[in-house]
Amino acid sequence: MDQYGLIGNPLKHSFSKGFFNDKFSAENIDAEYINFEIPTIEEFKSIIKNNPQLRGLNVTIPYKEQVIPYLDQLSENAKLIGAVNVIKIEHIKKGKNKLTGYNSDIIGFKNSIEPLLQPHHTHALILGSGGSAKAIYYGLTQLGVTPTYVSRKKTLADMLIYSNLDEAIMKANTVIVNCTPVGMWPNVDDCPQIPYHFLTKEHLLYDLLYNPNETLFMKKGKEQGTKVKNGLEMLLLQAFASWDFWK
Repeated sequence: MDQYGLIGNPLKHSFSKGFFNDKFSAENIDAEYINFEIPTIEEFKSIIKNNPQLRGLNVTIPYKEQVIPYLDQLSENAKLIGAVNVIKIEHIKKGKNKLTGYNSDIIGFKNSIEPLLQPHHTHALILGSGGSAKAIYYGLTQLGVTPTYVSRKKTLADMLIYSNLDEAIMKANTVIVNCTPVGMWPNVDDCPQIPYHFLTKEHLLYDLLYNPNETLFMKKGKEQGTKVKNGLEMLLLQAFASWDFWK
């Protein structure tokens, strides 16, 4: 039986295991999907070695960037973004594997947000700067939207920090994407610290989180008449793309 799986930490919130095992059952695919919750990326090698039936992996927080040195090659999108969330495992010969990294986050995000974009959505704020944020950055760029990272600490010259977000910046950036885990279950009373009172009906808030279905980030946006969307559709679309890479 072929195996697929997910590496990350933590994984209790993950949707992928249930999604893929339901897919395998419904489509009579002789495969199973397993969660590999590992404390450090150094455990990655042992997962590959001890699970010879593995054909593919998804990668989530905090390993989308850390896993890259363990791979043999990257797709063009993964190279551009500098983050991987899909690994295809090809067994070349006994004891030898070829590991190729892909990024399906960018595919899922672009296909999910594109129908919501209006002509005035020309500039965006990306909350966070990790692997997911990098995929969102290049996805927005490819859609013709100019993105700017926002983080707690300034690590890039053109990055903003949360205390920079005044009325002028909020007015100029009518798309705001939350790429942080802030507000994810069980911490549902948390939200990114942006000045929500400057939001208008011209804004679009997109939260990569999907548990809870409506985060506090989204609720605060709706209170201002802002269009909001969670990350469930993106998750589904990137999962479909993962399977396409593995087949």
